[in-house]
Amino acid sequence: MNQNNSGLSYVLVTPARNEEAFIEKTIESVIHQTQLPLKWVIVDDGSSDRTAEIVQAYGNQYPWIELVRRPPRKNRNFAGKVYAFNDGLERLRSLKFELIGNLDADISFGSDHFEFLISKFLGDPTLGVGGTAYTQEGWDSTRDSFEGQGSVHGACQLFRYQCYKDIGGYRPNPAGGIDWIAVTTARMKGWKTRNFPERRFHHYRVMGTAERSEVGAAFDYGKKDYFLGGSPIWELFRVGYRMTKRPMLIGGLGLLFGYFWAAANRMERPVSRELIRFHRREQMERLRVILGALIRMKKVETYLPAD
Repeated sequence: MNQNNSGLSYVLVTPARNEEAFIEKTIESVIHQTQLPLKWVIVDDGSSDRTAEIVQAYGNQYPWIELVRRPPRKNRNFAGKVYAFNDGLERLRSLKFELIGNLDADISFGSDHFEFLISKFLGDPTLGVGGTAYTQEGWDSTRDSFEGQGSVHGACQLFRYQCYKDIGGYRPNPAGGIDWIAVTTARMKGWKTRNFPERRFHHYRVMGTAERSEVGAAFDYGKKDYFLGGSPIWELFRVGYRMTKRPMLIGGLGLLFGYFWAAANRMERPVSRELIRFHRREQMERLRVILGALIRMKKVETYLPAD
């Protein structure tokens, strides 16, 4: 293992809150990387379990792992995650690095995960944000996700540091969408974003279900789709697609009710009109591509000989 043989150095920041059940899986994944980070700052965001103790034990053994403790806070929200990330970033200011990763504390991945991603950044200087496909219980993003390869999943995002500075970093929106806003803003500013299906990371907690049910998470995702400026046309197609995935029907209904509840209540949107217009143009272009592929497939099936 080496920290400096790639031509691009990287650092990691992990905000962690009550992750004792999974954080060792994440730490073991990182310490066994073929390309190690210069430094990894794990920020304990006021955990009430053994998260900090677990991290400190590894930090005592690996000097490039640093624990930062934040005071307890009452509620779990996405703005808190940004404040924790920024605390970690402050510990990295004195270092020279080209890439910075935001890593959740409940995932695992193969030993060449970051070496693979670094090779993609080396091969394309316009790549601003990179990641991989992911799995979780009953889910594979390459098969089940309605998003394209430009969507880099928030549980494991690697930024070119110049790109991260260009977008102004993560924005502390309490309702969520911080990862999406960062990646979409990067594309709007001319950077490429990409998740690469050749690799996977595994997410142990179903995304969005921390302290709530899967149906509740779907409702929240529907609200998020609205306040991030998603097109209602896109949302209807997404709902139809989601109804075919577990939990059948009710997951899609949760999305639908969440979106239109937010619309009916005129939920405040934390993004600019410019970003909303850019986002909807992307959605309509992707929808045209999807529908065009389905139409071509149907035409091919029409001309196939019957059995």
